[in-house]
Amino acid sequence: MRIAMIYYSGTGNTEEIANLVAEGARRAGAEADVLPVGQCQPDIIENYDRLAFGCPAMGEEDLDDMEFLPFFEQIENRLKGRDVALFGSFGWGDGQWMRTWEKQVKELGANLFEEGLAIQEEPGPESEACREFGYRFAAEE
Repeated sequence: MRIAMIYYSGTGNTEEIANLVAEGARRAGAEADVLPVGQCQPDIIENYDRLAFGCPAMGEEDLDDMEFLPFFEQIENRLKGRDVALFGSFGWGDGQWMRTWEKQVKELGANLFEEGLAIQEEPGPESEACREFGYRFAAEE
């Protein structure tokens, strides 16, 4: 199974989460590629069985609208029926950006894996939880 971890990270926290989630997916036997969204073209998702998207909360708890959102908007019509996981970091608020994103992904017809993994600031003590999230995503039947 091939999984893409496509992410945007402003401070490095979401990048660290992407790498930890990928470690967990690899533990489950998956091939997991960690891909900065700025280096991805929309067609890249066709090369993967499952997709994990990462973006931190920005501004008023929104997705990054400079790099991540333009990419996501180009692929959202291709997510129906696809297995999708969401992750990201936040520094303030209560994680509303993740709940909004989860709802959006479900409305697109994607198979949303669990709830999105929302980590406040850097993963640190939650590193193993990130790995476990990736493991479960890769191992899910």
